[in-house]
Amino acid sequence: MTEQSRLVKKYPNRRLYDTKTSAYITLADIKELVLRFEDFKVVDAKSGEDLTRSILLQIILEEESGGVPLFSSELLSQIIRYYGNAMQAMLGKYLENNIKAFADVQQKLQEQSRSIYGEANQVQAQADLWAQFLNFQGPAMQSMMSAYVDQSKKMFQQMQDQLQNQTRNMFTGFQFPGAQPEDKNTEKTG
Repeated sequence: MTEQSRLVKKYPNRRLYDTKTSAYITLADIKELVLRFEDFKVVDAKSGEDLTRSILLQIILEEESGGVPLFSSELLSQIIRYYGNAMQAMLGKYLENNIKAFADVQQKLQEQSRSIYGEANQVQAQADLWAQFLNFQGPAMQSMMSAYVDQSKKMFQQMQDQLQNQTRNMFTGFQFPGAQPEDKNTEKTG
């Protein structure tokens, strides 16, 4: 945790205490910290255990429960299937990289709207830009995203194939029960 990180302590009564402001805060306040890109860490007041991920998951659960959910049931099912799977770490990194790429595109659009419309009109201008962008570029964007998803799927499959090949190569000298030994010196008769 960096020196400027905010430390939030969670007490047994489930209350969150912000040590920077010396005040109790809510999950909504934690969400605001996230939206403002503030660095923070939530720890159990008694044990010191890091609870940051748990608190962030609670915020996501609240967001998913109210309004329009971000994750479909199918997507959540797919994610659950990867827990305990050999590819779990890869999926996490894959999702993280794709979300970061998406955030980078959004940031560039925000910078462009600031340079065109100025700081004062940015919120309305940004909404207008997104509306225009989606109206005119919607089909092209959908096609581009479809191609991107297909490319990502192929890349992921290649990674999985490569891992399988590496695993096979790693264990080629071992005898496994029930497996027929490969004898390369034996000639086939036909």
